[in-house]
Amino acid sequence: MSRRQRNRTSFEDDGRVIAPMNVEGMPWHTPKNPFAGESSGKEPITREEERLYRGAALKAGLMIAGVFGAAGFIFIELLLLFWK
Repeated sequence: MSRRQRNRTSFEDDGRVIAPMNVEGMPWHTPKNPFAGESSGKEPITREEERLYRGAALKAGLMIAGVFGAAGFIFIELLLLFWK
């Protein structure tokens, strides 16, 4: 058995943290460890809130598509104006 295969089969996770990524000030920072059975402090959203979030995301996406579409239309019209 090669050294590389031997290391892959003998690895066991002992649960130690080598480099903690839960740094204060980062968006994913949680004061409590959700994996240790403690609550992260976030409540689940309701169906109404989920519907509102989806609607807002759809409106934002359509607005961005509309802006790019309008800019493309104006660009093409200007090119046709100068081409004639």
